[in-house]
Amino acid sequence: MELCSATLLAAQAPGGGLWNRKRADARLQSILHRNKAKWTARVPVVGRIPGDSARVGPPAADAVVENDAADRTRFGAYNALAGMPQPLGATATGEGVNFAVYSGGASAATLCLFTRFDLKQNRVTEEIPLDAQINKTGSVWHIYLEGKFRDIAYGYKFDGKFLPEEGLYFDKSRVLLDPYAKAVIGRGEYGIIGQDGSCWPDMAGMVPISDSEFDWEGDLPLYYPQKDLIIYEMHIRGYTKHDSSKVDFPGTYIGTVQKLDHLKELGVNCIELMPCQEFNELEYFKNSVHGENRFNFWGYSTINFFSPMLRYSSTGMATHDAVNEFKMLVREAHKRGIEVIIDIVFNHTVEGNENGPILSFRGIDNRTYYMIAPKGEFYNYSGCGNTFNCNHPVVRQFVIDCMRYWVTDMHIDGFRFDLASIMTRASSLWDAVNAYGRQVEGDTMTTGTPLSDPPLIDMISNDPILGGVKLIAEAWDAGGLYQVGRFPHWGIWSEWNGQYRDVVRQFIKGTDGFAGAFAHCLCGSPNIYQEGGRRPWNSINFVCAHDGFTLADLVTYNNKNNSANGEDNRDGENHNLSWNCGEEGEFASLSVRRLRRRQMRNFFLCLMVSQGVPMIHMGDEYGHTKGGNNNTYCHDNYLSYFRWDEKEEALSDFYRFCRLMTQFRRECESIGLDDFPTSDRLQWHGHRPGAPDWSGTSRFVAFSLIDSVKREIYMAFNTSHLPVVITIPDRPGFRWDPLVDTGKPAPYDFLSGDLHDRETAIQQVSHFLNSNLYPMLSYSSIILLLCPDS
Repeated sequence: MELCSATLLAAQAPGGGLWNRKRADARLQSILHRNKAKWTARVPVVGRIPGDSARVGPPAADAVVENDAADRTRFGAYNALAGMPQPLGATATGEGVNFAVYSGGASAATLCLFTRFDLKQNRVTEEIPLDAQINKTGSVWHIYLEGKFRDIAYGYKFDGKFLPEEGLYFDKSRVLLDPYAKAVIGRGEYGIIGQDGSCWPDMAGMVPISDSEFDWEGDLPLYYPQKDLIIYEMHIRGYTKHDSSKVDFPGTYIGTVQKLDHLKELGVNCIELMPCQEFNELEYFKNSVHGENRFNFWGYSTINFFSPMLRYSSTGMATHDAVNEFKMLVREAHKRGIEVIIDIVFNHTVEGNENGPILSFRGIDNRTYYMIAPKGEFYNYSGCGNTFNCNHPVVRQFVIDCMRYWVTDMHIDGFRFDLASIMTRASSLWDAVNAYGRQVEGDTMTTGTPLSDPPLIDMISNDPILGGVKLIAEAWDAGGLYQVGRFPHWGIWSEWNGQYRDVVRQFIKGTDGFAGAFAHCLCGSPNIYQEGGRRPWNSINFVCAHDGFTLADLVTYNNKNNSANGEDNRDGENHNLSWNCGEEGEFASLSVRRLRRRQMRNFFLCLMVSQGVPMIHMGDEYGHTKGGNNNTYCHDNYLSYFRWDEKEEALSDFYRFCRLMTQFRRECESIGLDDFPTSDRLQWHGHRPGAPDWSGTSRFVAFSLIDSVKREIYMAFNTSHLPVVITIPDRPGFRWDPLVDTGKPAPYDFLSGDLHDRETAIQQVSHFLNSNLYPMLSYSSIILLLCPDS
């Protein structure tokens, strides 16, 4: 219990980071020293070296393999003590390391140690059997080893029943990753198959060392109000891997650091990183079209939730460098005023169904970590073969411990939860007493049943250490549970608003019947969130994300073009709500290409003026295309890479428009409100002031907002195929100045203050404005600002 207190101290101490970690380590050391005599007395024999009852050492000399002498000189001898059951994982102190791992069903456990050379040779350097009488407390196996552990890796073997029909997968021949490992070592180079041709090389956790400190340089959380966020969804490797990035280490955390200034210039203040916990990018079969490997590029197939992706580091095999480089990314982002959210996949793991690999959770305690049917089958609410058993007590604590680690040790600012609805489903062997401490009347829950008050969401929402971090749910899953607007929220969760995406796409492309729904989107979707007591910032608004068409492809293709994925174009969403503006594909007439640019500006303008939190997908700010592929999960190539050369070409065109629109949003007091706008500041209009048209054939929506900074803002969207001259509100003593007109070519689409011929552009429409009129092209949108009439 004292060890738990030391860990809690580390998490709760003010300032976080290095100072409190030192305090915790010092406290842990004192506990270990105080109990050393007692533990030593309890451990007459722990090692396996014949004739040495007190020490564990390397194998006999004749077992040493040629050319690894230098590696083995770092593998010393260790004092083996009973250890402590908490904290789980490997915990370094000044004199050694405490190892603790949960397994509720194993009959025996063995700690395995590796030098790097032996790990590459797929062999264990040292095996230390654990005594169930001495090295086990409850369902936790543990041992403490005194000694030096630099460049030493570890794993476990568990013995027990191997009965898949009962959900049991214990196999004493397999070395398994510790779920709590803070760094994973395996292949060092991205996309390179191991020496034996295997896509699944042996992997192990790195034993932590007490002197692996990182200089946070006084870093503190930014704690932006969520209503003020502008989120940028991005992929670490894809952001700088293209040659045009010209960074020192393309496709890495360090490469991203070198390009953070682009994000600051764009105006985003929060990045949402696609999965960057350890995963295997080579898990897929060969591509039947091109005869080359398909990559797990997106990373939604986690091996270990605590470990940053090793092959996103600049050094590959140096696991501590991977941890420190991720920390550097967070630190440098914070220096630029940018928060960091990570996309985390607590709905399934890489181990898949019964045909998948046994790497960690399955071999340690399959029935605890996964939703298992009575005959051992895997429930598959994730669509990926298995479902993480999130509301099991042990798994709940695992999730909390993992989140706390990323917040306290890695300084991240929040989480986006992939397929978060799975986290609301009843666990295997559901028991209300186990979950709530009491019986629940009428509780007949079966595995996977949605829970109104899921214990895991309750724990996350009310955790004292996680308070203040951003929590974003993808509020659906592959099992058909759709919870947008109904996700259990405790007043603090936000959701990816898929309804916003769908409605905005349909209205902007000119589909009848969506004017009223579009107005709700502009107001932060009160029709979805207001009744449940939530606010506009509970809606994460997006038009495009990693999954689906890019913004440029949304206006270029009616149909997906996924043949390069090797699945005969069967994968990916068929219902894209896209419009090619009259011609399919990139090679189109000049008039079609101009219309596409207008539509891209319309979408981005809508995103920036809507109440709620806007999210931009990486590359959309310059018009990145994937050639109509709406499911590029397997492409580690130009389709998925940010094209810095194309971004530079777009500086005076679409990128400029996006940058100025984000700046406009930040300057306005009335956009990004803490609550839904009311008639005190919002007035709806149609072709005439105060006369909105909500009929089923309406393709025009306009409104004005009272703004304490801009006085008043008038915005209108004409998504008809016909141009229109509208009447704007008469404000005696004031005039309306045009700011944005997506129907005009760049740079006149946004009349920024530094535009050299801005006054001339205004004069061209002044005769309309003097009569309270404004001409709007088909498929265009405008922003007008109220100014004193000089």
